[in-house]
Amino acid sequence: MKVEQIYTGCLAQGAYYIESEGEVAIIDPLREISPYVEKVKKNKAKIKYIFETHFHADFVSGHLTLSKETGAPIVFGPNADPDFDAIIAKDGQEFSLGNTTIVAIHTPGHTIESTTYLLRDYAGKDIAIFSGDTLFLGDVGRPDLAQKSENMTQDELAGLLFDSLRNKIMPLSDEVVIYPAHGAGSACGKNMMKETVDTLGNQKKMNYALRQDMTREEFIKEVTDGLLPPPQYFPLNVKMNKSGYDDIEKVLDRGMKSLTPEAFEVLANEAEALILDVRHQNDFVKGHIPQSVFIGLDGGFAPWVGALVGDVSQPLLIITPEGREEETITRLSRVGFDNTLGYLEGGFEAWKKTGKEYDMISGINAEELESFVKDNGVPVFDVRKESEYVSEHIHNASNAPLDFLNDHLNQFPEKEPFYIHCAGGYRSVIAASILKKRGIHNLVDVQGGFKAIKETGLELSDYICPTTIKN
Repeated sequence: MKVEQIYTGCLAQGAYYIESEGEVAIIDPLREISPYVEKVKKNKAKIKYIFETHFHADFVSGHLTLSKETGAPIVFGPNADPDFDAIIAKDGQEFSLGNTTIVAIHTPGHTIESTTYLLRDYAGKDIAIFSGDTLFLGDVGRPDLAQKSENMTQDELAGLLFDSLRNKIMPLSDEVVIYPAHGAGSACGKNMMKETVDTLGNQKKMNYALRQDMTREEFIKEVTDGLLPPPQYFPLNVKMNKSGYDDIEKVLDRGMKSLTPEAFEVLANEAEALILDVRHQNDFVKGHIPQSVFIGLDGGFAPWVGALVGDVSQPLLIITPEGREEETITRLSRVGFDNTLGYLEGGFEAWKKTGKEYDMISGINAEELESFVKDNGVPVFDVRKESEYVSEHIHNASNAPLDFLNDHLNQFPEKEPFYIHCAGGYRSVIAASILKKRGIHNLVDVQGGFKAIKETGLELSDYICPTTIKN
């Protein structure tokens, strides 16, 4: 028996490859299926089942394409109602895989169809659970994502989650290994550990939601406390996972169109396309196409696109580092953004060479900010998450979290220069690009972010340990 976690850092997502005696099960596959297909061919094995723990909100799964490619059936848990052929497992239903068994355990709460898959060896011993978004390391899945479709409140779903954990998962042996669908960085939970594999016994000690003496009421309160609104692309991804989508090859065919600067400009206007620049932030600040939005590939790219662009049908034109066009389109498709129309041939340098207009972002270093603040009391905006800001921030700085930047537009000075920063410089450039697109140009980016600011003599708030902040 072989169990392999295939982890994608950008999405903080874990897919799983299980093989026994030449038979393979894939759990929660990503949209690009080639890694699974190639692994099966290399091992001279065959995919027997494709298991889905639930209808994912934060990414588009590859279940449909993988099933089409391999002929393997898709398996969902109870209460799932997809718009395509699938096995809807009963609670406790067993699936043989070589000399092992996979048991579907219905664990509603994150969503109504959420299912944990229990792996047993040839002797019937419980080995591992693939817990989806039901149980994370250090946390549990948020219970507020299914309420609209299921006509349930988040408290009702949280109650179901409590029952699922206490009655279905916690009675298992402490030696059982937990393989969750996500780790730290995912928006599907709020307190996840950086580790991606652990034992149930250790989680009973470490995970606040598995406290033995916790009442149902306490669980509901703690799980729902501090939940931020889910990103607006979440329900759109659920719909794609439930109803269907184009194969990744079709998405790539549409998007891999090389466009001259002239053709790029015409198409941007005609299609009302968003120009998405995915280069490094240091390159973007030195020069970019006016009205373009920066979200760099080398940061938390896909989740930020989902959170900030929102509408998965939005036409996109991309500017990438040379040779990373296909990677960009693929990573966009992971969160349902399939409408890439093409990319700028030769990148931003080609745009400059034509003599076309371009824009820049003013910036200063942390030492310069210190001087300006002490001499002039200039307005400073911190675009980190509220929890980061509460933990420690510049005295008198305002918090305008990137996720909710549009809610703070009226707070920015109309003419007076103001200064923005994040933790290290990635998010502040995203914010700057969005503000400039909104017609706000009197901003100055603080290079190096709060990390650099802490090395100066600027007055900071008293430090609060982040682990005590529920956000």
